[in-house]
Amino acid sequence: MRKTKNSELGRISVEEFKKAKKTPITIVLDNIRSLNNIGSVFRTSDAFMIEEIHLCGITATPPNKDIQKTALGSTETVDWEYFNKTSDSIELLKKNNYSIIGIEQADKSIYLDKYFPDKNKKLAIIFGHEVKGIDTQIMNMIDTCIEVPQFGTKHSINISVCAGIVIWDLFSKFSKM
Repeated sequence: MRKTKNSELGRISVEEFKKAKKTPITIVLDNIRSLNNIGSVFRTSDAFMIEEIHLCGITATPPNKDIQKTALGSTETVDWEYFNKTSDSIELLKKNNYSIIGIEQADKSIYLDKYFPDKNKKLAIIFGHEVKGIDTQIMNMIDTCIEVPQFGTKHSINISVCAGIVIWDLFSKFSKM
């Protein structure tokens, strides 16, 4: 076995990415403070052809050298928009008929492996602040809450890791529809 060379990977250009069919998901970052986490979400969103990212509240925006460290150019491929208030993002997405999904540990959350999206609806996936999670006001606006099951001694995983798990899972589910 040998590692595949970059030249063998068949990567598409920025222009081809912009024109390609996207996974019907918009990622909403609700007050994410870590620039590395923001960059990682961009990079994962590029890998799985996510439609758009909404950067809300204190979440930093490109161009930013610290976001770029982990984004590796994906801020140029994945469309993004900034909202001063996360609620403005959610209201716009609701108006456009998105299912609003919070990723949070909550009393009525559904484990990720038990959640199956409606193939006829676009999803807005909300990831919250690294310490406080999704703001209570925003929790009151969601349609469904998904939780990534955890079985160890810790009660949380890093937002960039969580986003990778959730985005991959939903991309896989949409790909099979």
